[in-house]
Amino acid sequence: MANSKRTLFLKRRLRVRNKLRKVNAGRPRLSVHRSNKNISVQLIDDVRGVTLASASSLEKDLGVVGKNNIEAATKVGAAIAERAKKAGVEEAYFDRGGFLFHGKVKALADAARDGGLKI
Repeated sequence: MANSKRTLFLKRRLRVRNKLRKVNAGRPRLSVHRSNKNISVQLIDDVRGVTLASASSLEKDLGVVGKNNIEAATKVGAAIAERAKKAGVEEAYFDRGGFLFHGKVKALADAARDGGLKI
């Protein structure tokens, strides 16, 4: 029996996350979640188990409420870079989850890098 898309996604997410844990060197994790209507990102300290900063296309001050396109991903990436600096985080490792690194996910990562966050 063939695997469903959801099962393949979950397997890919665990595979990516487990590989990243081996090389993270104590840095926080920049975790991305993309739905059909929105995109969000969290900066997570896995050692303490706390979220240091977050940004989402659901926030009204970003001006992209309910949008999930490259423009929205760019604004969310810039916002998380700014909030990471306020939280005292200079570098993190990028956890794309089970999402492929192209399109919106890549735009978010590039905007975070342009904002000064080392990924």
